[in-house]
Amino acid sequence: MPRTTPQKIEGASGAPLRPRAEGDPLVARFLAAASSERGDSPNTLLGYARDLGQFAEFTWGSASEPPYPWKAVAKDDARAFLVGLSRSDAAPTTVRRKLSALRSFYAHLVREGEIADSPLAMLRGPKRRRELPDVLSVAEVETLLETAREAARRAEAERTPADASIERAYLAWRDWALLEFLYGTGARIAEAAGLSQGAVDLRAGTALLFGKGRKERLAPLGRVAAEALGGLRERSVALFGRAAAARQAPVFLNRRAGRATTRLIERVFDSAMVSAGLPADRFSPHALRHSFATHLLDAGADLRAVQELLGHASLSTTQIYTHVSIERIRAVYRQAFPRA
Repeated sequence: MPRTTPQKIEGASGAPLRPRAEGDPLVARFLAAASSERGDSPNTLLGYARDLGQFAEFTWGSASEPPYPWKAVAKDDARAFLVGLSRSDAAPTTVRRKLSALRSFYAHLVREGEIADSPLAMLRGPKRRRELPDVLSVAEVETLLETAREAARRAEAERTPADASIERAYLAWRDWALLEFLYGTGARIAEAAGLSQGAVDLRAGTALLFGKGRKERLAPLGRVAAEALGGLRERSVALFGRAAAARQAPVFLNRRAGRATTRLIERVFDSAMVSAGLPADRFSPHALRHSFATHLLDAGADLRAVQELLGHASLSTTQIYTHVSIERIRAVYRQAFPRA
């Protein structure tokens, strides 16, 4: 097979790899199965297609077209791809993700009877570096949320019958409710973006979240988050009409009454951090999920309860937050104790 192990992960033409492989029949069947049987999200499917397309171009050249000879791939071909990624200074997490995509694809081919064994079966990716997540302090979260809440109250107080004024008031309230929801439930931003009105029970104080693989979990809503969501529902109706309160309607809307995207949520978070005088460049919206878990453990919450609240399949994933708590204690000790 014509392959190379260049210093950069590029195709035979020397151009950076950027293909997808949806046009390949075996890949198309794999993506369909991943969607229907495992419930993988559109973003996950897109990532699979890109990773498989990158492998195809690396292995068979940029001029190659589907269908690709996937059944002829040997362990050395897969190893060469991983070596090429490593030499291109790809992050270990990137290499592991691409290896995972290839493994999933070849496991599918084995199940379908297309091949007898996977060429990826014995390959190992780079070791995982256990990096501690970035966490906001309780005081920083309070500053962020109170700043957003004051902005919402101010916009509400300045509201007039003018459409632009009503919209400004809605958007300010939405941003506050969104931040309260993310921190109050530990939800992923994709879970917040996908939240519909029917999944929120304000009387019971719960929200039904759909996590990775469409796994469901019931998240409790704190008093303030429930208050923010209740007010947001009222303002959604005032601006967009009764349809905004329908069960299937999104909870978090953009200014055109469409569902808020994860990118919009990132912009809301960045803007709120700047307004609160906090370092937006150091944190992403996911920091609110990290902070939610860490603050619970700091306050003595049971690790398994936190696992359930976060929707983690494995307790080992949740245990990273115990290390965060220990590191925070050590930092306080080093700063405060004279003989540290």
